[in-house]
Amino acid sequence: LVLITTTDVCKTYGSGVIQSFSKTLFYLKSTCPVTLTRFTLLGVNCDVTVQRGSTGLMTRVEILVNKVTTVLQDGKVTVEGNSISLPFEHTYQHVYQYGVYIKLRSKVLPFSVTWRNHSEGVSSLWVRCQATLQTAKPHLLFLYNLHYSLQQKINKQKRSPAKILVAKNVKTCHSHYMFKNINVDAKCAFFEEVARWCGNQSRLWPVWRQKTSCKPPTCPGDLKYQELGPPFAPTCTSPQPPSDILISTCLPPPGTVLNDRAEGYHCVTVKDCPCVYGGKTYPPGAQRNSKCQSCVCVQGKWTCSANVCPPTCNIEGQFVTTFDGKQYSVPGKCTYVALTISLGHSQYCFSCVCVFSDYTTVFWQSSMFVQVQTSFGMKMKVQVFPEIQLYLYLPPTEKTTGLCGTYNNDTEDDFTTSSGIVENAVLPFSQSWTMGGCSPPDSSICINTEKEIFAEEKCSLLRNTSSMFARCHDYACVHRTCQCTSGLKDCLCVALSNYVKACASQGINIGDWRAETGCNIVCNGNLRFSYNMQACNQTCRSLTGRDPTCEVQVDPVEGCGCMPGTHLNTPQECSPSTLCMCHYQGGSTRPGPVTIDGYAAVFFFLEMNMLLFCLVDCPGGKLCVHCAQAKVNTAQKTCESLSKPFSVDENCTSGCYCPAGLFEDHNGTCVTQENCTCEFSGSVYASGQSVETNCKKCICRGGQWYCEGEPCPGVCEVFGNGQYNTFDSMWYRFDGNCQYTLVEVSCKNLNGEQFAVRVESVPCCDEALTCSRAISVDLQDVVTLILRDMNVTQTLKAGWQLQAQPLYSIHTVGLHIIISVPDLGLTVIWDKNTRVKIKLQARWKGKVRGLCGNFDGKVMNDLLTSSSSVVFSTLEFGNSWKTAVPPCSDVTQEVFPCERHSYCEAWAQRRCMILQSDTFRDCHLKVDPTHYYQACILESCSCEFEGRFLGFCTAVAAYAEACTAQNVCIKWRTPDLCRMCL
Repeated sequence: LVLITTTDVCKTYGSGVIQSFSKTLFYLKSTCPVTLTRFTLLGVNCDVTVQRGSTGLMTRVEILVNKVTTVLQDGKVTVEGNSISLPFEHTYQHVYQYGVYIKLRSKVLPFSVTWRNHSEGVSSLWVRCQATLQTAKPHLLFLYNLHYSLQQKINKQKRSPAKILVAKNVKTCHSHYMFKNINVDAKCAFFEEVARWCGNQSRLWPVWRQKTSCKPPTCPGDLKYQELGPPFAPTCTSPQPPSDILISTCLPPPGTVLNDRAEGYHCVTVKDCPCVYGGKTYPPGAQRNSKCQSCVCVQGKWTCSANVCPPTCNIEGQFVTTFDGKQYSVPGKCTYVALTISLGHSQYCFSCVCVFSDYTTVFWQSSMFVQVQTSFGMKMKVQVFPEIQLYLYLPPTEKTTGLCGTYNNDTEDDFTTSSGIVENAVLPFSQSWTMGGCSPPDSSICINTEKEIFAEEKCSLLRNTSSMFARCHDYACVHRTCQCTSGLKDCLCVALSNYVKACASQGINIGDWRAETGCNIVCNGNLRFSYNMQACNQTCRSLTGRDPTCEVQVDPVEGCGCMPGTHLNTPQECSPSTLCMCHYQGGSTRPGPVTIDGYAAVFFFLEMNMLLFCLVDCPGGKLCVHCAQAKVNTAQKTCESLSKPFSVDENCTSGCYCPAGLFEDHNGTCVTQENCTCEFSGSVYASGQSVETNCKKCICRGGQWYCEGEPCPGVCEVFGNGQYNTFDSMWYRFDGNCQYTLVEVSCKNLNGEQFAVRVESVPCCDEALTCSRAISVDLQDVVTLILRDMNVTQTLKAGWQLQAQPLYSIHTVGLHIIISVPDLGLTVIWDKNTRVKIKLQARWKGKVRGLCGNFDGKVMNDLLTSSSSVVFSTLEFGNSWKTAVPPCSDVTQEVFPCERHSYCEAWAQRRCMILQSDTFRDCHLKVDPTHYYQACILESCSCEFEGRFLGFCTAVAAYAEACTAQNVCIKWRTPDLCRMCL
């Protein structure tokens, strides 16, 4: 059902003129408080009371909406007793400048109040209520019941024709002028309203002020008064605001816009608009340089060069960031393959790093870091203390596979397995890249209260806006959490160190953070700690000839080393050059006269093998292999191993194996290579069988998947209190009180295709929570659909009519309303509460922008602001996508529900464990529940509002729907858990 909306208006202006919702005019002279309107809608009370003074102006106006009181008195606006500045955002209402007027818009009702403020009072006030009309009814059906205390004074009558209207105005004008000591603002408000009655094309507008001696309002700064104009001035942020409504307003001179990025009301040309980044303002033409790129401010937007820093693959404990920016956590204790590098993984800490490559240079850069340089351009930095971490740099020359992803600027296929199919969950992907046996993964749920409290207390340093880490908030994400598997203090220092390294990669120096946080490094001997250690010419050996470490371009690292003027003589001793040992042909001697004889030193390494025997006959035609008798590379005896890299060393483990030429498949049977099975999401497929996943059909052939198909539509989702999952699968959280652009076309389309989807949170009774979302869908700049209060309303641009061929269709499917726009390749799915899902055809890749990202396959640039700058702060990113009108303040501080209700966190974790439990077991290998579990906790941390706030149910439903999309249907609702009322 599509609803068409109209708006009814009740006005009072001048010294006592009142126009009712039925457009009846009358005059009321009174200095007593008068209830202009009072009603209850959807359980929300609304009351507007006005009181006039002796000069006719309203000296006090009280607006009560949902128990929030707003008072207009003495030229000021107060909310809940506090004086406010504009714009002002409250959970339930929004107050902002509207031309020369001020407007209060309710967020819980289709209701607004607009008034003209003066230092001595209010001269005019309008109350607007949206009346919803059902197109299926021939008559008008009001969905609310308004009670007017003054309605008893008005006789029912039909709409007055023009002559009666003039007579009514003449009568009220007479009453108006009979008012003694009338204020000039009250007097002029009456004549302005008469001109408004005559319409925007009336000849009264150019002359009425001259005829009545009413001076035009004074505009601030460079703004100029205009009798009829758009209510919102063009600004540097929004040079072309909507102009379909005309009102008395203050506007910049022609050819200029208001510089809303500076104090005051100064107007500039668009080319003179400044830019904003990280809370700082940059003048036009200014350059903003970082380590990786430079940007220039042009017409209020940033024009940036290409990023010159090569992408890196970071493996920090169990946390992995691929070359293309995908972040995940390795779930098991295994030996993994990343590119051509084998990573030993033990106790969630990488215990060794093995490099197999010719032409490799390896050297210590400090006591904490080893640098590896290869002839083919790969660089590897290995941190060895306090836990092994790995940072890989590779030139973008070819596609890669492994834990580090595909390195092709497409995050969606980073989970490509060794057998060639893209998994959707971490566990099957990572296990496909294991070498040898694996221990079962540990639970990722924090159940250690001591560690949890420690982590919350200490990791808050990274979020603290006044801490020394704050200078980097605009440049790096806090991409590792405090999850400890060893000593608490060591874990904290590792987490902080990883954040500092991320900042350093952007050229941001945090300073002496170790001293500030108690993470000091104790050096052996006379070595000293520094944040700026280099390997070049740091050892006594380097003084005897060419130092190859000086030929490698690497960034400085922290650690222990020698101070300037000294060199490393022994592992724990720094000496001046005069005391350095002399090195010659592998030998060394103390400084001074010496006779060198040639000595040959031969080192033998003894490898001890433990022999394993087959104590029973091998089943299924397998043969017993005794490594002591005859070595066989047993690592290559399974179907699964055929798609994994070979080890340079033969790996023999005694046991039962298939005969030569046969391989053990996933069922334990010996088969030929062409009959090898494949695995996908925990299921085994025979050679020749196929599976459809991610819009591709994949066929198993000889243990390898071969896939073909079209790109999938992009899907973006938002639910709860601002849980976002972008088109490129970036999860983040942002919750503001304004209207925001979820997705819009990023540039003028050659085919004239335009759309925009905007969202606004609708609050619950608890002010901090979101119970629903109001959605605005603009199509082709012709039709606007508003989804709110479980209904869809339609508004057409003036002068337009829908064509015979519908532009869109609306369907109710189960719990959802689905808006489909086939010609634009757009689908909007709304659960009638907080969950909104946007689907776009693949043809829109790289052509959209907004809170849903830019849909280009690159997760690293999803936080692209409306001024074309990539940021790392979700607050800055989210604030940039506020709609230009109405004006709205920025979110200045991120609120974490589990901090607001700390006593609820343990309860929330227990409740959200359903996502990790056997209830959803069949889906875990299809859809990774990690992000949904984290979102569920945030949504469930408002447990004192459990009865009415359904954040928990929304988060679980979101995961269940993601499972359904992968053909896994989970029956999780029960009469006691998120039951549906039909």
